[in-house]
Amino acid sequence: MSNTAAVVAGYIRAMGTRFVFAYPGDPVIELMEALRTLGIEVVLATREGTAVFMAEAHAMVTGLPGVCLSTLGPGSTAIVNGVAAATWDRVPMLAISGQIDPGREDFVTHQVVDHKLLFSPVAKWAGRIHPRSVDTVMRKALRLAVAERPGAVHLTGSAEAFAASAPDTAIALPPLDGGAGGIRVQMVPGGPDPAAVLRAARRPVLLAGAAATRCGATGALIRLAEGVGAPVVVSPMAKGVFPEDHPLFAGVLDMACNQVVWEFLAGSDLVVAAGFDPVELIRPWQLAVPVLHVDTTPNTDQIYPSGCELVGDVSASLDRLADGWRGGPRWTEREVAAHRDRLRTAYYAGRVAGRLNPTDVIDVVRAAAPPETVVTCDVGSHKLLVGQGWQTLRPRGVLMSNGLSAMGLGLPGAIAAQMTLGETPVVALIGDGGFAMAATELRLAATRGLRLAVVVFADSSLNRIELKQRALGYPSTATRLDDIDLVALAGSMGCDGVRVTSAAQLEKAMAGLAGLTRPLLIEARIDPSQYEAQF
Repeated sequence: MSNTAAVVAGYIRAMGTRFVFAYPGDPVIELMEALRTLGIEVVLATREGTAVFMAEAHAMVTGLPGVCLSTLGPGSTAIVNGVAAATWDRVPMLAISGQIDPGREDFVTHQVVDHKLLFSPVAKWAGRIHPRSVDTVMRKALRLAVAERPGAVHLTGSAEAFAASAPDTAIALPPLDGGAGGIRVQMVPGGPDPAAVLRAARRPVLLAGAAATRCGATGALIRLAEGVGAPVVVSPMAKGVFPEDHPLFAGVLDMACNQVVWEFLAGSDLVVAAGFDPVELIRPWQLAVPVLHVDTTPNTDQIYPSGCELVGDVSASLDRLADGWRGGPRWTEREVAAHRDRLRTAYYAGRVAGRLNPTDVIDVVRAAAPPETVVTCDVGSHKLLVGQGWQTLRPRGVLMSNGLSAMGLGLPGAIAAQMTLGETPVVALIGDGGFAMAATELRLAATRGLRLAVVVFADSSLNRIELKQRALGYPSTATRLDDIDLVALAGSMGCDGVRVTSAAQLEKAMAGLAGLTRPLLIEARIDPSQYEAQF
């Protein structure tokens, strides 16, 4: 018989997982040894809060559950934010925390937190690892994590449970493809079918969201958009699901220039919501335009009314609409180009001549980075500009938290993405506030010799909140950050560092991107005035 830890590790290996991100403690020692024995690397982060973001980014890149490991008590409470982020960002995750032995859990108080109560509000399920049921629990945890809509599952295990013998059973991995199932047409009684709804529209727009990415719907989106002649707007976490250099690409919802995009949608006569998840909405849905709901789940959110729904695999649903299309193109490429020109003008509003503007940073880094570069983006004013302005040509090319919108993902996420992707270039675009939350992870990047570029938008401010204080006539309170010499910090962590104050200096710093031999930290001293004009 094998022990329980070996069964857990066996399921993790069966997924094809190479890394488990951890900050360990006594109760999980047996599990870590089982993982090591099976060739799975347990990666030590500098704290639990960054380990869980690494697991989230690993899942964003692969589409499979990321795995993080913590100890009991403060170790478990420290991963709550990342577990919640995975759930609200619709990213599959398996989070495992140690606990004292069950026989003492009901009366010992030292470092004992009720994990069921702690994680149930922020995870899809909070379960327990036990020798007699470990096989079933692992199958349930992994299936739940990937099932639509995906999210985090938390499991609790004690040292006693991990070391105990478990029945010999073959690893029986459940399907890990989300399992949206066949297409179901749901409509109000007597209403038109989805194809008829689309054919009746004269100015339809496709709004693609994260479920379109999970369903691999890029080809179907392109086919339908080109057949109908319909522009495509995407949500931030779906960037790249429709190529952003395509003539029918019409921008990103609820990022910079959001008013321009919302006005464009308001000028349509049908929105085809293709895998769009309302968890990404920053402003309320206020369109009076009819919506055709196409998603892996029914329209239970009811953020918008939709008398007709296509429920199931988003790619297959879009292909069905394309098969039923009859008629000529509804929009011309010239009309969509005129909208993109308006969007571009709004995007560059507020630039200060002779200074390093946030959009300058994005433009220079985008021009220097290869087309296949994957970007991680932290939360803050810069995210709204990156979300709109960074051109992405393929799915999963931009990794961001835009469901929970949790700060701190940018650097640990970039590290995990680079470890997972190998030769694919990775760049982190981070505000100085988000960077401060995870700065010590630079050492991990250096130790692993990652050829990673980390660009910090340095303005010594929690800008989004400071702008709102200013709009109310209030002084900046608890929103100004003390300056840190990031170049010196990079050197102390075994990384290269450079400070830039102009686009020309940034271009010079980025010129060596292909030849990096260790992480490069770029402190981009920006003028934040453009943020005020934007937001």
